[in-house]
Amino acid sequence: MALKAVHVSHVPNFNQVPDDNATFRISSKLFNEDDDGGVDSNDRGEKEVMVSRKFLVMGHRGSGMNTLQSADGRMKAIKENSILSFNAAGKFNLDFIEFDVQVTQDDCPVVFHDNFILTTQKGSIVEKRVADLTLEEFLSYGPQRGTINKQVEKPLFKKTKDGRVLEWKVENDDPLCSLQEVFQRVDHSSGFNIEFKFDDKIIYKREELVHAVQAVLQVVFKYAKDRPIIFSSFQPDAALLIRKLQSTYPVYFLTNGGSEIFTDLRRNSLDEAIKQCLAGGLDGIVSEVKAVLRDPGAIPKIKESNLSLITYGQLNNVQEVVYMQYLMGVDGAIVDLVQEISEAVLNFNNPVKEAKEDDLSREEGQLQSRNPNCSQHELSSLSKLIPGLIQT
Repeated sequence: MALKAVHVSHVPNFNQVPDDNATFRISSKLFNEDDDGGVDSNDRGEKEVMVSRKFLVMGHRGSGMNTLQSADGRMKAIKENSILSFNAAGKFNLDFIEFDVQVTQDDCPVVFHDNFILTTQKGSIVEKRVADLTLEEFLSYGPQRGTINKQVEKPLFKKTKDGRVLEWKVENDDPLCSLQEVFQRVDHSSGFNIEFKFDDKIIYKREELVHAVQAVLQVVFKYAKDRPIIFSSFQPDAALLIRKLQSTYPVYFLTNGGSEIFTDLRRNSLDEAIKQCLAGGLDGIVSEVKAVLRDPGAIPKIKESNLSLITYGQLNNVQEVVYMQYLMGVDGAIVDLVQEISEAVLNFNNPVKEAKEDDLSREEGQLQSRNPNCSQHELSSLSKLIPGLIQT
């Protein structure tokens, strides 16, 4: 892969995502429930998971998250977390489509990222918690399916991380949707990475988490069929419950790896994420990419723990950063620029061969490659990008 110099100022600010082409092949059967409403351990179907040897590419919220303040039109091309966005993403060489699921007041899983949904009423911004709405109320926001030109009665607004409230305008809009609709209307060839969303500011009771997880699993088991599925969550106890309540699909623990500090120590580092996965029998970690670039020595630790590693974050929209992760042994990336990155991944050199030893180690402060298909000069050139990028 020819290297292209990337200046830090050119990295878009998105404000925060084997040779036989096998990914995850998972059986999808219905089971008897245990006391928590999960899968009875004595009546479980065989868990069949084939971990891909190729580098997985996942579309963030479909064809990419919406960053309304961005000057890059690609970040406002298609409404995020919509059926239109999912089917558009599926036209590219993606392995999974990542999206966020919350449960409404009447126990219906819906696809939406933010904890609160915003509109205007009598000229003022009104926000309501998604979990406090019924399905009918939730779907009444934004463009309406089945109306002429997707009529809008409650225009959507979005709050940025710096507190600004912007009208949610995109080039190609689409109605909000339920998880059931997504299974029914998104091409069956697209795998789903379903993130269970919970509010970081709320301390949930166990029964509340069980109730929400059960509501999502009920829809998944009814409609998934043989579609590839993986689950993930930032909420540590929810991730453990997802594993306890089913054993059919892989469960990943989401972490920003210490970029933000939480009172729950399990969320504050990659080392803690490894402990969380091993304690709960989880399958892998989804980490903010900067945490991995700051501590590449965590990659062999994760591999030695027999865990998979996926990354998310704005830097995953830089081809060279994704390529470096590929060489370092990361298993995949969640990206916004799905066309550009999926095409770049197709052009990567021959797949990294499995070796008895770790592919990469840190020796005397330098990244060292033990893979004969990887040029040390190439890896060294790429590694020089890291200091500037992770400080942005």
